[in-house]
Amino acid sequence: MFPEVLKYTNEHEWVRADGDLHVVGITSHAADQLGDVTYVELPEVGASVSQGGESGSVESVKAASDVYAPVGGTVAEVNGALEEQPDLVNSSPFEEGWFYKLSGVDGAELEKLMDAAAYAKFVEEQDH
Repeated sequence: MFPEVLKYTNEHEWVRADGDLHVVGITSHAADQLGDVTYVELPEVGASVSQGGESGSVESVKAASDVYAPVGGTVAEVNGALEEQPDLVNSSPFEEGWFYKLSGVDGAELEKLMDAAAYAKFVEEQDH
């Protein structure tokens, strides 16, 4: 249900290592809760984000929601495809619907995040 290679937050963001960078997005659970995503606001390349800090937003037909950085770092790249195709967040939240990539991530911050099993349990508890 949730990829094992990712780490998760209780705000429904995920992060995964990709070489020297870390890729960030929102989970399929968050995308399902939002409904059809119509707009994604991404941080600027070069911006510094801190763990738990706002790093963008996502809007859907149902709601608007802030996106929080699962770990701190410097924005190295953003997913420009989301400007034209924000629905990638719904159709491919863990692959093509990623939001941004960070450099300079502190490994200790990654250790504070949930693994896939813990996140699945967290989601199940929230839904009841």
